[in-house]
Amino acid sequence: MDNSSPTALLDLARNRYDSTLELLERMVMTESPTGDAPGVTSVAEQVRGLFAEHDPEVVAHEGEWGTHLVMDIPGAGVQRDAAPVLFIGHSDTVWPTGTLEKMPFRIEGDLAYGPGLFDMKSGLLIMHQGLSVSTELGLSRPPVRVVVVGDEEVGSPSSGELLRDSAEGVSVVLGFESPHPGGGLKVGRLGSTRLRLQITGRASHAALDPEGGVNAIEELVDQILALREIIGSAEDTAPGGVLCNVGTISGGGKTNVVPAVATVEVGLRFRTPEVEEKVLASIRELSPVRPDAQLEVETLSQRHAWQADVADEKLLAVVEQAASDAGLAAVGGRPAAGAGDTNFFGSLGLPTLDGFGPDGAGAHAAHEQVRLESIPERIALLAALLARL
Repeated sequence: MDNSSPTALLDLARNRYDSTLELLERMVMTESPTGDAPGVTSVAEQVRGLFAEHDPEVVAHEGEWGTHLVMDIPGAGVQRDAAPVLFIGHSDTVWPTGTLEKMPFRIEGDLAYGPGLFDMKSGLLIMHQGLSVSTELGLSRPPVRVVVVGDEEVGSPSSGELLRDSAEGVSVVLGFESPHPGGGLKVGRLGSTRLRLQITGRASHAALDPEGGVNAIEELVDQILALREIIGSAEDTAPGGVLCNVGTISGGGKTNVVPAVATVEVGLRFRTPEVEEKVLASIRELSPVRPDAQLEVETLSQRHAWQADVADEKLLAVVEQAASDAGLAAVGGRPAAGAGDTNFFGSLGLPTLDGFGPDGAGAHAAHEQVRLESIPERIALLAALLARL
């Protein structure tokens, strides 16, 4: 590596501490819950402004969820013409507008707190600052394609195709979500599918003509029981292979009316593609119990299971070499329970790692936090990694 000293990367990243915190506070103070297109777009514009110094070719995809960004950044040095590295991040958070009133951005000791800080606005800054440190030290690096979407927290329903298309021609994929506790990277993720089951029955007076109606709620209850049987059978075959959560139920109105419509939304997690395929096929084969009832199964979002393979492990080994280059401790990596946009790439067999955001805790929780010292560490790690890819 073209470092002037063994700690050059980390020293330079630490010298950027004040500016990094200032940028982070500004980003966290811009609330961007999923579905709030103006808020999501505002964060995307901040990101676009930050990356302007890297001379990117920018394509902004506007839509009902806000702006999705794709930025292609030239390489440098002997790696200038190499295949690009793909950076993946998102600008939306789970926190509703107004959360800052009760969860303000603040710094206490070596910790920063705030909604969306850990998941994952700090990760967006790691992307930018890592590139800046690489440029300032004159390091060689491959081209970088940065994709920042605005609907990740609900499964990327509008950006999934964009994400998949962005992988064309890339060599490796790096996700900047939060890491495991202690900073370990995420190597493999459970698959995640959200389904909506809708029952259409027939309304009638519950007392004067009960036989004339088809009760959608009662049909839905039977379908949920059938769903539990499918999950139970899969668990008998492959213990720990599937998780199921019945998240929302709606239907009906007045107690003297046989309800005509009822729906349920279900979240499913899969450890392997084989279990995923079998369970989803069984759910789609469900049929109504009651004559004249109708059942529709709709896929709201889907990220296929990503199981770590040899290519992922080789990439992790390069990360460990980069950590040594930057004077950092070993990083490590293991599978993660939660799904993310890196599922799209890892499940396709592309060399993929996630969790390059800084260390912290409390994703989606009131104590969401980032360990401040881990920010320059991650910046230095990224700059060193780009020099080795």
